[in-house]
Amino acid sequence: MSALSIYPANQPQQGKTFRDFDSIAKQLNSLGVQFERWQADCEFSAADDADAVLKAYQSSIDKLKHQYGFQSVDVISLTAEHPNKDALRQKFLSEHTHSDFEVRFFVEGRGLFYLHVNDQVFAVLCEQGDLISVPANTTHWFDMGENPAFKCIRLFTTEDGWVAEFTGDPIAERFPTLDQYLVGL
Repeated sequence: MSALSIYPANQPQQGKTFRDFDSIAKQLNSLGVQFERWQADCEFSAADDADAVLKAYQSSIDKLKHQYGFQSVDVISLTAEHPNKDALRQKFLSEHTHSDFEVRFFVEGRGLFYLHVNDQVFAVLCEQGDLISVPANTTHWFDMGENPAFKCIRLFTTEDGWVAEFTGDPIAERFPTLDQYLVGL
């Protein structure tokens, strides 16, 4: 189940949590964050390749390409057996921004996005079927958990994809990891 927790940036133990999809979408929309659910156009299996996954969601992808001018799309997946999982996790756990907006659709699994906006932090638990769009220049971080298990469609307005600009702020260290967040739900 998707969830949103809103915290004062200086009090990570004082969050208010929403679990209703419409409430989550409404809260995030006020920040310019697109949060929606997609349904596949056709069936596919977890073993299918990226082309099959993209085909299954082609109508939703085409809608976003037309709406935002996306130039490329790919599928990324990560499992607990990936040899670089710890290094990849650490990279995204540091607060950063992108000059372009970040769009992810969770085909499988889950991940936790943290958005640091003004004096608040928004923790967005995305699960299978969720699409999130983080606006350009929004400070954020992402946790895939100690044992990642997700497959996502990513859309880019440039061929090079996102380039992270790290803020150097250690704020992410004060907030729950994905695994801790799930225990607290």
